[in-house]
Amino acid sequence: MILVTETKPKKKKGYELLDDEAFDLKIIYTWISARKNNLFCVVCKDAKTFLKQVKKSVILIEAAGGLVKNDIGEYLFIYRNGKWDLPKGKIEKEEKVKAAAIREVEEECGIKVSELNKKICNTYHVYINRGVLVLKKTYWYDMHCTGNFLLKPQIEEGITDVRWFKKEHIEPIITNTFPSIMDVLVEDGIVRRD
Repeated sequence: MILVTETKPKKKKGYELLDDEAFDLKIIYTWISARKNNLFCVVCKDAKTFLKQVKKSVILIEAAGGLVKNDIGEYLFIYRNGKWDLPKGKIEKEEKVKAAAIREVEEECGIKVSELNKKICNTYHVYINRGVLVLKKTYWYDMHCTGNFLLKPQIEEGITDVRWFKKEHIEPIITNTFPSIMDVLVEDGIVRRD
């Protein structure tokens, strides 16, 4: 995880500082991937401007998804590529962000979203696609699902399981998910980051 901030983090322990002047995501990604430490920090004068520069230097893909809660207070998670995740996917050309979020959740899980509520946050993550570095920006929304649906994982998207979890039983998620998913759970208040 790379924290981009205008002030040094209060909990500096564990963060390795990266130089904002020499920062090149294409070069640093390989270096970071080989490190045991997974917490990095870039302290810069203007975080928004810095992030705009990073976006210009790589391919940017925009996606949308949701944190879905049902009538009995359970949260919906998917299992894809050996990790617990939240349903999300690429925004199609000419598609509105909120419409994409609903469509992706419904397609990946086999449910109907009954309510689209507040935007939770945006996350960014980096990956290699066909040898090219990609930055994915995901818009996350709080959603509600009313009714009893037979959960159906979208196998063609690599999803092998879809399950509802009570808040007090999400430990398997926390121990086997991505940092960006943890950011969504923290931002929504489901888990606390120590």
